[in-house]
Amino acid sequence: MNENVLTVIDELGNEVKMDILFTFNDDTYKKDYVLYVDPKDETGEVFVSAYTEDGVLNEITDSKEWEMIEEVFSAFVIQHEGEDHVHDENCNHEHTH
Repeated sequence: MNENVLTVIDELGNEVKMDILFTFNDDTYKKDYVLYVDPKDETGEVFVSAYTEDGVLNEITDSKEWEMIEEVFSAFVIQHEGEDHVHDENCNHEHTH
């Protein structure tokens, strides 16, 4: 996966560039996950997908898996609370865990 940008296909078949918040791996589910946002969407909605080595995104359907992801995201929010910067090529911190 590209470190900062992810391209997804929306429900209308359009390519949409998303900003990656961070990625992580979970040993329990043996999956890699990516959390991302649409930089043009001011609501701040965060999207989550599991992804393969080939960059194929997969939907999360298991409720226990969602609980684990929510815990990881909560820890991310707490860790980055108070930061105010743009996640772009000039960003000087790691986006993976």
